[in-house]
Amino acid sequence: MGALRLPSLTSLSSAAAAVRAHHLCRQFRLPLRPLFAANFSVQSSTAEKEVAAPAPELEQSSLKPKLQQEKDRVITPRSQDFNAWYLDIIANAELADYGPVRGTMVIRPYGYAIWEAIQEYLNVKFKETGHSNMYFPQFIPYSFIEKEASHVEGFSPELALVTIGGGKELEEKLVVRPTSETIVNHMFTQWIHSYRDLPLMINQALQMIDVYTKFAFEQAAIPVIAGRKSKVETFAGASRTYTIEAMMGDRKALQAGTSHNLGQNFSRAFGTQFTDENGQRQHVWQTSWAISTRFVGGIIMTHGDDAGLMLPPNLAPVQVIVVPIWKKADERTGVLDAASSVKQTLQAAGIKVKIDDSEQRTPGWKFNFWEMKGVPLRIEIGPRDVSNGSVVVSRRDIPGKQGKVFGISMESSTLVAYIKGKLDEVQSSLLERATSFRDSNIVDVCSYTELKEAIAQGKWARGPWSASDEEELKVKEETGATIRCFPFEQPQGTKKCLMTGNPADEVALFAKSY
Repeated sequence: MGALRLPSLTSLSSAAAAVRAHHLCRQFRLPLRPLFAANFSVQSSTAEKEVAAPAPELEQSSLKPKLQQEKDRVITPRSQDFNAWYLDIIANAELADYGPVRGTMVIRPYGYAIWEAIQEYLNVKFKETGHSNMYFPQFIPYSFIEKEASHVEGFSPELALVTIGGGKELEEKLVVRPTSETIVNHMFTQWIHSYRDLPLMINQALQMIDVYTKFAFEQAAIPVIAGRKSKVETFAGASRTYTIEAMMGDRKALQAGTSHNLGQNFSRAFGTQFTDENGQRQHVWQTSWAISTRFVGGIIMTHGDDAGLMLPPNLAPVQVIVVPIWKKADERTGVLDAASSVKQTLQAAGIKVKIDDSEQRTPGWKFNFWEMKGVPLRIEIGPRDVSNGSVVVSRRDIPGKQGKVFGISMESSTLVAYIKGKLDEVQSSLLERATSFRDSNIVDVCSYTELKEAIAQGKWARGPWSASDEEELKVKEETGATIRCFPFEQPQGTKKCLMTGNPADEVALFAKSY
């Protein structure tokens, strides 16, 4: 699937400057696979990633009918078919739809509002580190890609080329850039001349591993595991890649954000140099880091259930939906006035609230619709509630009567305090639930046999590893699992490699992934 390119972050620094973490940005593909994005620094450069949903193996032709079933608003049970469930949510929750060009997506307002919430948080965090925003062109000369051998090798299969412009054959074909390291380095070569020009820090989109991790836990309620990628899984052209890995509801791994140490690979390829304090020409050192709309897919697959989306309050476009309920004509005005008053009270307190006062749908339909869109809290107001000066509050994360509380006072300070408290409870509950699910599905293994058993059960395997790249590829071929990362948090004590029995300094996490 194609994707909207999202800006990424870039920073530069001389060898003498402090090293800064940066990330890569990718495309945002909602329905076909999970989502992602990226940024850089030089220290750094720039790149972009994608948002996609599960089931990358499905053809678009087989998926399109599912997105056209919106009028039915039927969601396939998650346990029955995870991929179909995911696609049903994307369609029914009005997150995205297929574009007119094969392989492209249109991100709809509700889906983009979630992405905007992510951007807004991270934009502040990036600027706190001294980064600025800018854009780079969508097209780059093909020669740029060829300048970095391992980079072109890593991306050649997925390149889209433009060969005709203005009705004429182009002198040099253009590439719809898969990432931004190449064009960033081309421009850096023109902007960087002296150590006085460093560090150069440019933001085109999103994050850094520590910022990513904090964001995942505190905003998205996703308990990611941060660590270093193996050599086999390292980004094309990078010296090292760091990652945050998240466990989805089907127990597959999602690479939710990355940070790449590019070393001098790209600066040597593009001749990006500076004159140091001693008058010597040096190549800059770079990092690139990113997160993307892939994260939206991660939120869906981590928290969603058979009723639809379940959004963490900190990222929800609508935190509270107010549903007024009446049967008789003479009840309408009083109920709507009370609903409007509640909305004004909550809005004044900074809560994102909306009233569904449409008269074409029943209250029950509205309940199901807003549950499917993942709104954390629902307030119901009927004639009796108006008389009592109270409301009914329901939590999205606790279905049925268990999640419903009656008699909450409409008095401003009481209502605001209660709603804010419940939003905090939902946020914490989602993180606790996801953490418990993750931890219960990670198995510690000491042998390759145990690893294969864990992967066959759909779980993650964690065990000591010091084997070769060839043996790592053997694991992938035989089990479908890859090394997701060597976690930063490592157990103490001596360890033996689960594959070879040789001493191992680290444990690795293995899992099947999107």
